[in-house]
Amino acid sequence: MRAKRVAVDGIVLLDKPSGRTSNDALQEVKRVFRARKAGHTGSLDPLANGLLPICLGEATKVSSFLLDADKRYSLRARFGERTTTADAEGEVVATRSTAGIDEQSVRELLPAFCGHQHQIPPMYSAIKRHGKPLYKLARKGIEVEREPRAIDVFEFVLTGRDGDEYSFDLHCSKGTYVRTLVEDIGERLGCGAHVCALRRTGVGVFQAPEHAGVTLDALHAAAREGPAALDAYRLPLDTALASWPGVTLSPDMVFYVRQGQAVQVPNAPASGYLRLYARDGTFVGMGRVQDDGKVAPKRLLAR
Repeated sequence: MRAKRVAVDGIVLLDKPSGRTSNDALQEVKRVFRARKAGHTGSLDPLANGLLPICLGEATKVSSFLLDADKRYSLRARFGERTTTADAEGEVVATRSTAGIDEQSVRELLPAFCGHQHQIPPMYSAIKRHGKPLYKLARKGIEVEREPRAIDVFEFVLTGRDGDEYSFDLHCSKGTYVRTLVEDIGERLGCGAHVCALRRTGVGVFQAPEHAGVTLDALHAAAREGPAALDAYRLPLDTALASWPGVTLSPDMVFYVRQGQAVQVPNAPASGYLRLYARDGTFVGMGRVQDDGKVAPKRLLAR
């Protein structure tokens, strides 16, 4: 008999294993907590592992803000080989010499791949065209035109080398395809390259090692111990928004905000997103300062 689903809220910082899709991992976490509703905050490729925040229940209301957050990765790339998918899961389609390529030449090239830029998404991606993911077309040998997407690469640092494999730390905006960055670097060097290992180490305010993810095995073990052990892995909803200013609303303000009305909050910031709290410390939801200085509700939690 299927386990009864329950109302459970919070954010679980999952350490997604390699070899699993993000949706598979999401569904497993949802089953462990028996949650009625859950969502993740940006897919990781099956090859990739690392930080995948899972939003349960009311926390799905903050998931879009984590989707928009900057990401951090540590990765390893193999130079001299280009694959169909730009990572180790694809077939090698070209092998070229890496003679003359060393740490210095790679390091000198990296600044050209930093800053604001436009990137063409790979065919092997979950982007949909006429309702079909591009990777399904790619598997049939079909290639279609893709619109370039604006991205930002804030930091791209070479951290080590082992033969033709180079290690990097990357800090980038949402929507950045790490595989495409590596493939483009390989083409610029004239030898080709692909990602052979990728780990996400940060999503917005959640940064390793302070915010280490929990493994699926550890969650299953906690579930066997009982609800208290499992609930220890649930973070409050507002932790995802810790970088936002917080304001406290009077009971009247809370009432009007819940009616969808903007309110004047003393000493509120002049602009931007805010965390809204009742006087007893209850997290009410997310707000935004309007041009007239009033605080308008953006996304509120259920009472």
